[in-house]
Amino acid sequence: MSWYAGNADDDGAEDGGWFFGRFMAGRVPVLTSDEVEVKWARLAPGSRDDRWSGPEPQTSLVVLVAGSQRLVFREGEAHLRRPGDYVVWFPGDEHTWQSSETEETTTITVRWPSAVE
Repeated sequence: MSWYAGNADDDGAEDGGWFFGRFMAGRVPVLTSDEVEVKWARLAPGSRDDRWSGPEPQTSLVVLVAGSQRLVFREGEAHLRRPGDYVVWFPGDEHTWQSSETEETTTITVRWPSAVE
């Protein structure tokens, strides 16, 4: 089959929202890629991660779908407030994040290339 239709909540349930990338090998072969990873995140109000992510080997792009999110980098911060706001960061950057205190926040994250976990 040359196409696949699924649900990001369902397909990403085992990997913290990540549903497309190298880590899908053996589970859903059509969602396996060495080139890119995709995550669908639905975050409860007040969700946050105050631990620095550690330097990542990929370029990352986060696009806000709903709610709001603040991402803090060693050299500043980005506030995603309107649907369609996005931030991109590059290999070696570290970050922390905090979502809206009052509403669910939904984001799509794309990272490339797909790294071995």
